[in-house]
Amino acid sequence: MREQLQSFLEYMRYNRNASVHTVKAYRSDLSQLLVFLDQRAAPRSATLSDLDHRNIRAFLGELYRRGDAGASTARRLAAIRSFGRYLCRTGQLEQDPGAPLQAPRVERKMPAHLDVAAMEELLAAPDAATPLGRRDRAILELFYATGLRLSELVSLDLEQVNLSNRLLRVRGKGGKERLAPFNRTAADAIRRYLPDRSLLLASSRAASPEAPARDALFLNYRGGRLSARSVDRLVRRYVVRSSAKIGISPHALRHSFATHLLERGADLRSIQELLGHSRISTTQRYTHVNAAQLTRQYKKFHPRA
Repeated sequence: MREQLQSFLEYMRYNRNASVHTVKAYRSDLSQLLVFLDQRAAPRSATLSDLDHRNIRAFLGELYRRGDAGASTARRLAAIRSFGRYLCRTGQLEQDPGAPLQAPRVERKMPAHLDVAAMEELLAAPDAATPLGRRDRAILELFYATGLRLSELVSLDLEQVNLSNRLLRVRGKGGKERLAPFNRTAADAIRRYLPDRSLLLASSRAASPEAPARDALFLNYRGGRLSARSVDRLVRRYVVRSSAKIGISPHALRHSFATHLLERGADLRSIQELLGHSRISTTQRYTHVNAAQLTRQYKKFHPRA
């Protein structure tokens, strides 16, 4: 079945335009299933006839006994269903073996986020007197102004930024493009950083005429494109420095962006478009945050609460 799996992964990458991260996750999840099926079919190797709902149910049961989280099990079942649908479309199976199975209930947790005051402290944390401090301020401002994913921010090129109209052209999940407006504060922070970017790029070209990051918006001190790991580290460093919540990641800044919009009356459909969610159900997690705020207000102000 490994040949069918490889064909499926190529189909997802090149026909469905799935991201590298998505394909990697599919490969990992489905490879675990194939190992499990091989063990059940031993001494022979598993074939497509072993990919039925009984064996898949046994695989999910093994994940439960192993202590895997419900969200991880649900993700693996989703990968199995995608693989099954592909095999049906290509005529290799008559019916999707994952269709009869129900995904485990996934506990919806409150997204970690900062309140407005903590966010202001975080944005003020970088040292504006240094080139890298000005770069870091621009990164934090842009995160909070747009709700970008980490992968979207580090992949931004300079030509995707329209400073005069304060708009970004963002390539999101599945290669889908969207326009993301940003505020004047973020635009000013980017403008202050751009001369530093030019100096970083010039020093990089002096060292190597073929500068690989000449198009990237955010550069490291060597003139290369800033990596996702580096941005994650710098966000967490500034969180500690500003005495904000512990454990806040770049994704929590995205949650803060959405939560603050909702608290001030933005509708879910608009927030969905701004975040680049394909389903409104993904955006609805923020209603739980808003409900928690309403509960706090009720307990604070109702005479009998």
